[in-house]
Parts: sequence; structure tokens; C-alpha cells
Amino acid sequence: METLHPQYIAGFVDGEGSFHIAIYKDGQMKTGLKIIPEFHVSQRVSSKDVLEGLIGFFGCGYLKENHSANKKDKTFVYVVRNRQDLLKTIIPFFNKYSLKTEKQKDFILFAKVVEMMQAGEHRNPAGIKKILQLAYQMNQGGRYRRKKHLLI
Repeated sequence: METLHPQYIAGFVDGEGSFHIAIYKDGQMKTGLKIIPEFHVSQRVSSKDVLEGLIGFFGCGYLKENHSANKKDKTFVYVVRNRQDLLKTIIPFFNKYSLKTEKQKDFILFAKVVEMMQAGEHRNPAGIKKILQLAYQMNQGGRYRRKKHLLI
């Protein structure tokens, strides 16, 4: 596959990508919650090569079946979860090549959460509260998020 152009990637992510803050209850964590920032881009298996091109372009992340338990779901997802990859590669890219849809707002909130985590703010109740408040503003105000987590 030919090398992807940065403007193409920005447009592609505007349509097919997402910036997400996963939140899990985890008794092993000091605050009782595990916060995982994730950058995703999904595509049908017939266009999986574009996702592979993202791995080549960014030099990080991995591919997985989107819903491996659902045999009818024929989509794959490119995922970047590693905080250093997000800080050193993904966030600088989208700072340079901004998105044109409301997804730009999600990116700004996402970047803020990742930077807060890098500063260790996810390790205390006040920081977790700020992170949760930001996360619940993302992706259409968390419309599809299962709101099990209390804003502590």
C-alpha cells in the first residue's frame, strides 16, 4: 500500500475515528477506577489495508477485530492505547492536522485527559473527578456511555 498522506488521515479519522476515555472499576487502583485513553479508527475487513497503513504511518498501535464474539461484525479497529504513543505521536499529529467536525472538540478534551494523566492527576480523587467530567463531555456528551461511574 502507498504511504498515506497526513491530510487524508485527518479526514479519514474525522469520519471513521474516535477519541475515547475508557473507565473501568478496578479495586487494584488507588482511586478504584482505571482510566484508559484510546484512539480508534474502524473499517470493514475489505478496507483493512487502510488501517494497516495507519500502523505504518504512525509507527504505533495495533489492529483487532472490532467485536470478535459477533461473527456478523466484519469490522476491524486500529487502536492506540499506549500513553507515550498518544503523547508523542497521535496528539502532536492532530495538533498539526486538526479535524474539521465536532470531533475536534473530542480531541481537545482527549488530549487534556492524556496530559492530566501524564502529570499523575489520575492518581488522586480530585484529578479523577476532573478527568471524569471531561470524559463525560466527549462523544456527544457521553450519549452512548453507560454511566455507571459516579463523579466522585
